[in-house]
Amino acid sequence: MRTLIVGAGATGGYYGARLAESGADVTFLVRPARAEKLAANGLVLHSPLGDLHIPNPPTVTADRLAEAGAFDLIVLSCKAYDLASALADLAPAVGAETAILPLLNGLSHLDALDARFGAERVLGGSCAIAATLAPDGAIRHMSELCSITYGERDGARTARIEAVDTLMRGLKFQPRLSDAILLEMWEKWVFLATLAGATTLMRAAVGDIVAAPGGADFMAALHGECTVVAAASGFPPRTVVAERARGQLTAAGSTFTASMLRDIENGGRIEADHVIGDLIARGRRLAPAAAFPLLTQVYTGLKAYEARKGREAA
Repeated sequence: MRTLIVGAGATGGYYGARLAESGADVTFLVRPARAEKLAANGLVLHSPLGDLHIPNPPTVTADRLAEAGAFDLIVLSCKAYDLASALADLAPAVGAETAILPLLNGLSHLDALDARFGAERVLGGSCAIAATLAPDGAIRHMSELCSITYGERDGARTARIEAVDTLMRGLKFQPRLSDAILLEMWEKWVFLATLAGATTLMRAAVGDIVAAPGGADFMAALHGECTVVAAASGFPPRTVVAERARGQLTAAGSTFTASMLRDIENGGRIEADHVIGDLIARGRRLAPAAAFPLLTQVYTGLKAYEARKGREAA
């Protein structure tokens, strides 16, 4: 299965490196500067599951992608704010039988992918990994957690999703073929929006928030608002998943934070519109009688950060 990994950053780089380690036919679609660094230093991965160095990994830049022909599988793991440019870059790799596996946060990317390439080519997917790209270009994987979940959006067990599952098995991450991938994507979104919303608004970890007066109640109420949107969209989180999420989001002493908080602390770009803004918009459209005061407060704070960042960069 010819596989194109869009990007070689922390997420795509990790999963792509592990696939390449197994001998899979993997190519990384990267920008010219990243291609030069990879050619010079190789793809370097530091991980609790084992370090890896792939000298001169197969790469291609967007201007040469058409020469490579169509791929069987495209794994898309960019940030949502880079989605439009990523779709333009990867378009030459999409053929009649290509399957696209997106690993982005939220769900708005599915609409964009469907519109550009047709819903029949787009799988559902999500991942969970704690990793970052170091200044020297190496990928630093920070825990043994690194899962990837995928499935046909209608829950069918097709030949292509079985082939994807076979490709992902036996590697140094936890793969799972899901028969309810859209539900699982919603469940992740509810959890992520709560975690990112609370930790960015409070500029603190879960345990710090819970230790503050009213912190646990705030966290529970924010999770409730996110759950209302999921239910109104036809995907109420399963009881066991919701209970586990609330436990993680109210754990005393937890140092858990969202990557969005780390992005803010580093002065980086954030997925405010994709993780929070789109959730509010769906809620207002599908549950007009409901109120979303906490989500709205979170969104205002995130957009204020973006406004300040834009002003200071001008």
